[in-house]
Amino acid sequence: MAELTKLEEKLAEVIGLAQAAQTATEKVERMVEDQELAAQLQRQREEAAETEQRGVQLADARDGKKTAILDKAQETKREASDMMNTYLGGDSDALDGFEFLTMAEAGEVGHWEILGKLNESAGEEQVRELVDWALPIQERHFSEARTGSLTLAASEDPNEES
Repeated sequence: MAELTKLEEKLAEVIGLAQAAQTATEKVERMVEDQELAAQLQRQREEAAETEQRGVQLADARDGKKTAILDKAQETKREASDMMNTYLGGDSDALDGFEFLTMAEAGEVGHWEILGKLNESAGEEQVRELVDWALPIQERHFSEARTGSLTLAASEDPNEES
């Protein structure tokens, strides 16, 4: 298998996180009764699919490294899915789901920022364009997940036993 640079490894991770985000938003959407939050999750899932697609296209352009990048992406997806399955057990509710998404989206924002920082030295135009496109979307996803968590928390009875 081809050795990946730090830049390529981070690219693989953001692809894997985009893949995992599609699964996570689908799972949390099944927990949500609020139609506005459900529509938000559906939009986020669609954007994660487009992010994955754009990342894979960039991986295609990496001379002889596409397979290694996509293998690393799958590893990242598995790790993220394992965390989701641990956090969202059988008795999880919509608030638990949005709390998980808040953590996951914060992690995605961080990964995109790191990819952008690594690319400052690498100077690859295609990577810069992808980061410039994806980072604002990820920041919005984080904001929406956080707001959704707070909205759901506001409707909870803090004195109710869990």
